[in-house]
Order: sequence, then structure tokens, then C-alpha cells
Amino acid sequence: MNLPSKLLEDTVQAFAQLPGIGQKSALRMVLHLLKMQPDNVERMGETIIRLRKELRYCKNCHNIASEDICSICSDSRRDRSIVCVVEDVRDVIAIENTGQFKGLYHVLGGLISPMDGIGPSQLNIDSLVEKAASQSVNEIMVALSTTMEGDTTLFYLFKKIKPLNVPVSTLARGVAIGGELEYADEVTLGRSIVNRVPYDNQLVK
Repeated sequence: MNLPSKLLEDTVQAFAQLPGIGQKSALRMVLHLLKMQPDNVERMGETIIRLRKELRYCKNCHNIASEDICSICSDSRRDRSIVCVVEDVRDVIAIENTGQFKGLYHVLGGLISPMDGIGPSQLNIDSLVEKAASQSVNEIMVALSTTMEGDTTLFYLFKKIKPLNVPVSTLARGVAIGGELEYADEVTLGRSIVNRVPYDNQLVK
């Protein structure tokens, strides 16, 4: 893409690094910024810088937080006996929007995917096992996308947690097979949470 300015080109390249944004979309965004009032652009830039510098990951569940402990983990009204395991922060947001889950979360930070070079050691699994081993957790609800990577991760977690005698449940299959959790509508996802079932994999028996 031939652009009249090196600075314009560098900015377009920076925007194009965002997921789902190609060169043409990035160019449209940058040209729109040039039409905005300078103070609005400055506020936007400052907000992005603050986002990167000030937000952190909760020490307890690995969710995004403004403090060391996120607002969900610090909420005394949450049921601490059940932990919902999800792939990333987008899934926490999706489940919270259903209003059907009142427990705590545990964000793995990804899924086991040998093809992508992602193994169990690269995910937040050890801290999950520690939670399951504590006396306060009575159920681990695994809410992962119903993909090959999601099922592989679920199977691995089940093997790790089973010796601890903590029940492992999974979402009812109202979520489509092969579907990404974040794209499920709130009604379907909510029903899947309410109607969750014990995870019983025949390969483990």
C-alpha cells in the first residue's frame, strides 16, 4: 500500500496488528482519526496507554483487574464453593452477561493445542489444581468451547482433578459442537450453565 506519509504508513501498520483488521480497515480508522478533534484523539490515546499500564491480572483467578484481586473475587456475595473454568477473559464477560452464574472463575489463558505448541505448562492449570485441593471448593465447572482443543483441555483437567474427589461438570450441549463460547447467545449460554452435567469421559474408566 503506497501512502503519502511515512507516519501515516506506520500508524496504519500499527492498527493492522489488531485482530480482524486488514490494511484497508486500518487505513479507514486512521483517516477517521485525522478528522476527529485533537483533544478527542489525545484522550483516546491516553486511555489506551492507561489501559496497558494500569490493568493487571487477578492473582486469584487471572481475570483482568484494576487491583491485585478482581471485583468478582473480592465480592463477598459470590459462591466460593464453585469455580468456573474458562479459556480467557472474553468468556468471563459472556457468562457474567447471562446472570446465571454466581460463583468464582478461573481463567486458563488459552487451551491445550499441540499443533500450536501450547502445552499444559503454559496455562494456568497448577493454580486450578491447588484450588480444587482446598477444602472450600465443592465443584469445578469447566466452560470451554466445544472444539477439539476445548475437549482436549477438558479431558486433561478431568484427569488432574479426579484424584482430588471434586466433582467436575461441563456445560450442557446447548452450545453448538465446534462453536466458540463467546459467540453463543446469552439465553443458550445461560441454559447451558443452569443445566450443566457431570463430566464423565468413557476413556477415563
